[in-house]
Amino acid sequence: RTKLPLLVAVGFISTGAAFAPASSTRRTFVPLPTPSLALESPTNRQELYTRAVSARSWPKQLLSLSASRDDDASPESENNEEARRLQEKAQQLRDQIRDMESKIGEERRTRYNSEKDDEKNDDDANDDNKEKSLANKRVLILGANGRLGSMVTRNLLRSHPEVKEVVAAVHYVGQATTRGYGRLSYEVGAEDGVGTIGAAWSGEEERNASFQYDPEVMGGYNLDKLRLVEVELLDPVQVRTITEDVDAVIYCATDFEGNRPRAVASLNAAFLFRAVASPTKGRVEIEGVRNVLEGLVGNMGDKKWKERLEPGSSKSKNADPTQFILVSISPDAFGEFETPFGEFNGLKRQGERIVMEEFPSVSYCVLQMGKFDDNFVEEGQEPLYAVAEEDTVVVDGVVNAKRSSSSNDDGMQKRINRRDAARAAVDALLDDNLENKKVQVYTALRKTDIW
Repeated sequence: RTKLPLLVAVGFISTGAAFAPASSTRRTFVPLPTPSLALESPTNRQELYTRAVSARSWPKQLLSLSASRDDDASPESENNEEARRLQEKAQQLRDQIRDMESKIGEERRTRYNSEKDDEKNDDDANDDNKEKSLANKRVLILGANGRLGSMVTRNLLRSHPEVKEVVAAVHYVGQATTRGYGRLSYEVGAEDGVGTIGAAWSGEEERNASFQYDPEVMGGYNLDKLRLVEVELLDPVQVRTITEDVDAVIYCATDFEGNRPRAVASLNAAFLFRAVASPTKGRVEIEGVRNVLEGLVGNMGDKKWKERLEPGSSKSKNADPTQFILVSISPDAFGEFETPFGEFNGLKRQGERIVMEEFPSVSYCVLQMGKFDDNFVEEGQEPLYAVAEEDTVVVDGVVNAKRSSSSNDDGMQKRINRRDAARAAVDALLDDNLENKKVQVYTALRKTDIW
């Protein structure tokens, strides 16, 4: 029981040296005393055992001694000390920076925000100083094959050559797609070129009139900027297609001839068939207006996405024109006429309400034209504007228009020549005073023909 630990201790000590763990730079060997006592004597054994027990604590002492010597002499310890000094210095710099930011941070934020506000105010001032222009703009005219619509197309092409394109949308009715093309062709001057026409008894192709462009006569007509499209305004898909990339709309389309539906007024078979076959399909004055406005709003959303993808590509030196011009009718122009969809004036007022209330993101102008009179009212007069009267009443949940008590007290009626009305519709695109307003437009006062 005592010999084995002693032998181990003696064997450990008899090696003559103790090995200390190496440092990162060198190894240290410390010589140990070599025992010279014999194991046979009990006294010697007791002394040897005592030395062995005390020798068990030597390695720890040697290790601590060796480590202290290595740290004092190692270059790495000097590097560590230098790193600690640099870290302390960096921390001091960070503290100084934080202190400086806390002192000047609020002042800097205030100065930055004021600079941004100044830039924004400058941009707003520039926008306010911008004048509306049709330069590089695409304008859609609905009802371009009607009397007023064809004149609007003519006036826009000739008075604004800076326009990018005029899209003339004609009403599609079955196979009779040429209905009204003659009026539009005449108004825009397409028939002023060199024309040929065959005899009445000749073949169909020879019988049709054809015209060639004459630059000397038609050079200022700007027909190269005119594009014709056919559309059914009661079809939202078709309307969304024609409103693509459009900047402004002049809405002249109507289902009425005067205050009577076209199917009744002109005994038009195509309109009459549509009215009988699809009596609930809708009305151009209401559903048509809403479809166009929805298409225009969708087009505006697409433009915003393009602006985000291509910043700066849509910047213009001029302000945009008024986006939607609705040509309506003044309350004293026609008498009441009941239709399967409601009273004539009531339908007109419903369309006006859609423009003014349901699409706040669209800039508009509602023009209540006086009664059209091309025979007794001269053209070329300056249009006069009056505040639109509120003549709308609701009967059984349906919007109707009833003549106000003051409309015909003096027995006079507002009238206007169609060419002046067309000019007023085009001018409304660029008139800041008419934006987001509803006004009555006329050029003369005549005795009323409504009793």
